[in-house]
Amino acid sequence: MLNNIIAKILLIISELKYRLALLNHRKKLPVLPQSDRLILEQLKREGAYVTSITDLALPSTAKLLKAAQIQLTQMSRADHDDLAKKSPQIYTITDLPEIADWGREPRLLNLIENYIGLPIAYHGVHLRKDFPSEHQFDTLLWHKDAEDRRIIKIFLYLEDVEKKHGPFEYIPKSLISIWNSYRINQQLKRSGYLGIADQIVEKILPRSAWKSCPGVAGTVLIGDTGALLHHGTLRIEERSALFFCYTATPPKRPELCTQYWDNTFPHIKPQLSIL
Repeated sequence: MLNNIIAKILLIISELKYRLALLNHRKKLPVLPQSDRLILEQLKREGAYVTSITDLALPSTAKLLKAAQIQLTQMSRADHDDLAKKSPQIYTITDLPEIADWGREPRLLNLIENYIGLPIAYHGVHLRKDFPSEHQFDTLLWHKDAEDRRIIKIFLYLEDVEKKHGPFEYIPKSLISIWNSYRINQQLKRSGYLGIADQIVEKILPRSAWKSCPGVAGTVLIGDTGALLHHGTLRIEERSALFFCYTATPPKRPELCTQYWDNTFPHIKPQLSIL
């Protein structure tokens, strides 16, 4: 009992410190051009923004795309006859400057800092290939990420993604009432925060509220995966994408951020990149 009370008091103190830090950093936030202010407004309202790598027009885009396509050739292909649970193939490529430096572009960092509201940490990047599956498991279940209070992840499709490839899907924040948010969080808690199935989510919010994000190669989705209820959808063909991760520094749960640079997943070393 006493331990629970102490834990709650410490949590309240932590949240008060966080709110004070947001207030103190407000005047230090980078100034954004009008186009990026519009992106920021949508991120705050909906929790996500979809664009393309062409429209972003970042200087390092050409190097990133060339390096990413080279790395894709080293990844295995799926057995399309096996639609059971097959874990994704993930490589940590934070060590590859041709790819990782795209995530350090000043325009992206300024936008993300304005959304997170504090000095940010760019944790790194994964190259990920998701395989066909007819069963919901892992990130195919609806979930929220837990690295921090506000998290920005950038998903970059490296190949065309149609319904058959299992596009990213989320529920916009503006469509979730306080009551439904509570119901969703209770279901997540019951699952041990491992995720919830379509049938459960549909009892809370109809499929008409679910926003699927198919797109051609080069589609970019910027989302707060800590605020958004989201998942990858069932697929019959594989999907390849880059995942970039950002939080405040330090994040609320730093132990969940180490996967972007530690040995959780195999590394592709810089010498393997060919420009």
